Amino acid sequence: MIIGILAVLSASAAAGMRIALPLLIIGLLHSNLWSEVPLLSKIPPPVLLGVLTSWSLFELFGSKKLLGQRVLQLIELVFSPFVGGLLAVTVVKMGNFAMEPLWLIGVIGGVLALVLKLVQVGWFFRLRGIPFWVVCLEDLICVLLVFFAVEAPENGGLIALMLLWLAIRSSTAWQQWYSKSQKKE
Repeated sequence: MIIGILAVLSASAAAGMRIALPLLIIGLLHSNLWSEVPLLSKIPPPVLLGVLTSWSLFELFGSKKLLGQRVLQLIELVFSPFVGGLLAVTVVKMGNFAMEPLWLIGVIGGVLALVLKLVQVGWFFRLRGIPFWVVCLEDLICVLLVFFAVEAPENGGLIALMLLWLAIRSSTAWQQWYSKSQKKE
């Protein structure tokens, strides 16, 4: 049960960073492609492979420029809860974890993905763009989280929990920053 929760957290955290890249990796890791992914299993695999590959390339290369980051922030903010929920349910199905109800697992995964994406959007606007090295690190962590969700859920879950801790710390830093700026006015 705990291993399943850690796997869900890992996959959902990956969806909080990127939306197409984790779905592409999950599909390619599974022998039946996206047959375990709800809703995506209805789309023909060649079409899904083309769409996810194209969008993943845009995520990887477009995120390195300011305009690409702006576009990605808006689109990923809208779709990250949905993808986080899909990945959470998919990891439970792929790992044959005895976790019920699946809709609750999907909601938890979607909320975690949304929280991480909101923090990222907050930093994007506060810093007026995310530095290149941070974006590269984020891409690497996203890929590792997906691999860990499938192969080593303990490690992936711990990384996801650390990311959640950083998100909470960020919110307190923003609150202090906002309070200081209000006192100056």
